[in-house]
Amino acid sequence: MSHLALYTFGTLKAPLTDTGRLTREFHETSEGADREIRRHPGYIAQAKPADDGRGALFDRDWGEWGEFTAPAWYEKGRTAETTAMIATLSLWTDLDSAFDAVYTGPHRTALNRRYDWFERDQHPGYVFWWVLDGTVPTWQDGVTRLEHLHAHGPAPYAFTFHHAFAPPGTPTKLRPALHRAGNEHP
Repeated sequence: MSHLALYTFGTLKAPLTDTGRLTREFHETSEGADREIRRHPGYIAQAKPADDGRGALFDRDWGEWGEFTAPAWYEKGRTAETTAMIATLSLWTDLDSAFDAVYTGPHRTALNRRYDWFERDQHPGYVFWWVLDGTVPTWQDGVTRLEHLHAHGPAPYAFTFHHAFAPPGTPTKLRPALHRAGNEHP
């Protein structure tokens, strides 16, 4: 059996430690969205630091998720005070569950405000790939797949919601609950 790995990445307009209103709003919104994502059917796990301490993303112990890294195009800070990026790495049972989690509830609300907080650029903001049951993807896996998606487009190795592949590598279509219920795709 396979599980779906999802890596997301975005460069923030201000460092995570910025005390401005927009950064505070981002933190408040993302906490609620993250909480709901973890409760969503189909969610399996998300990379969390093994050391519950604070510090730069790059200096934390991420345990089996591996050493934290960022795509080559990230050019902002790497210290606790200067880091201006958000990255997530998670596992899902299937593509439809991940879609439903991302495009409903608090996460949908956050997506609608993403350009208040994140820089607009020409790089993909997320990538999917299939892993065998029991495999824990690493941060490096996510970065490698995202960079591959940017350089070569969607393929079974690295794909998106709109250009998705099933575990054997064949193209597939989404059938999320939103769509099954007769609602339009977001």
